[in-house]
Amino acid sequence: MKIYNTLTRKKEDFVPIDGNEIKIYVCGPTVYNYFHIGNARPFVVFDTLRKYFEYQGLRVKFVQNFTDVDDKIINKAREEGVSASEISEKYIAEYYKDAASLRISPASVHPKVTENMAEIIGFVRALTEKGCAYERDGDVYFSTRSFADYGKLSRQNIEELEAGARISVDERKDDPLDFALWKKRKRDDEPAWESPWGFGRPGWHIECSAMSKKYLGETIDIHAGGQDLTFPHHENEIAQSEAVNGVPFARYWMHNGYITIDDEKMSKSKGNFFTVRDILKEYDGETIRFFLLSGHYRNPVNFSRDMMDQAKAGLARIRNAEATLRHLIAAGADSEAARGAETAAFAGMEGFREKFKDAMDDDLNTADAVSAIFELISAINTAVKDGATKRFAARCLALLCELAGVLGLLQGAEDDAESGVDEVIAALVEERQRARQAKDFARADAIRDTLKEKGITLKDTPQGVQIVHDR
Repeated sequence: MKIYNTLTRKKEDFVPIDGNEIKIYVCGPTVYNYFHIGNARPFVVFDTLRKYFEYQGLRVKFVQNFTDVDDKIINKAREEGVSASEISEKYIAEYYKDAASLRISPASVHPKVTENMAEIIGFVRALTEKGCAYERDGDVYFSTRSFADYGKLSRQNIEELEAGARISVDERKDDPLDFALWKKRKRDDEPAWESPWGFGRPGWHIECSAMSKKYLGETIDIHAGGQDLTFPHHENEIAQSEAVNGVPFARYWMHNGYITIDDEKMSKSKGNFFTVRDILKEYDGETIRFFLLSGHYRNPVNFSRDMMDQAKAGLARIRNAEATLRHLIAAGADSEAARGAETAAFAGMEGFREKFKDAMDDDLNTADAVSAIFELISAINTAVKDGATKRFAARCLALLCELAGVLGLLQGAEDDAESGVDEVIAALVEERQRARQAKDFARADAIRDTLKEKGITLKDTPQGVQIVHDR
């Protein structure tokens, strides 16, 4: 597999540190609200990377943190008159709900900042002991110029950075480029922990360095996140971690591209800010996931109703192929005469697995992987247009679900309006069949129209009624 490494600005052969286990750290959400569509992209993309590694038979230790102490959390708590921990715990629970809707698997570990304070304080202390950090009246800052390679990830020139840097009036740092490791408590209602520098809480950047080291070790295989994190967050993580550990922090850095909303930057002030919870009111989670994987992860993507409707139609094509095959398995027969031709036909289809894997091996090219699945579906549709044996349909279904499953699709439990036959729909189909047998065609047509409104079309085939999902 080749991965585009942001650190070197080129595709490189992916060679794990330990051939038996891949260690990945992905920056998680700051939990003060529902996560938005921009947050969802790295969550889905790097969950798919993990699924692909596991599909290849590799073990993955996947760490994604929760930032559960932050100015935004504190401000939200003040607005609502509750504690910061109540806000963070509420939105951690909501994260899990929305992540499940998007078929995002839980991480191997979801560490919280508040549960790793000893490690964070120890990390800051180590930096001060090495002369890379200093205290000013209860605040502790990292001395950026103490790390010679600062700027190597984002390709920023330290002199140019200094020219554009600013110091807030409440900061006491020695250099405009220095950044906070530990913040002194300013108000009694702020969460705070005892430290060698007095009561306070961590700066944003230090938490990931400390938790990555605790759960994955000093050097990890892949550190990933959104493109917006390249600077300063990931740059600062490198400086902190390598200053303390003296070894490379991560072998490969992966960053997904930005999301725009109707070709504009997402902004609350523009009224084009969409949480996943908002979008789930109109589209199911797998459709959102499919949309996010339909383009290459490093390219920018534009979120719009038209693009979501295209994703919905594309996913419906995959779901209908699944439904057709399940119908043939349930209603079809086995025929010795057909087996020879079907065996040859299936042998040709297995080539789409290699095409899929070639795409995924090329820097996680999910766009081309989706194309391989659509080509497989076209081949399946041609092969089964006049019917198929149960055995052939089952083999085709297994291959389709195998490849779609790597992308987190066809995982079941879709919304009733979007997928499988629930009890109400099954009862309507059965009633329509009885109406047709009784030649009550008016009632049969009315039921057909009712199902059509639910996004379901009934096709009468020699093997029985097939249910097709229009959306």
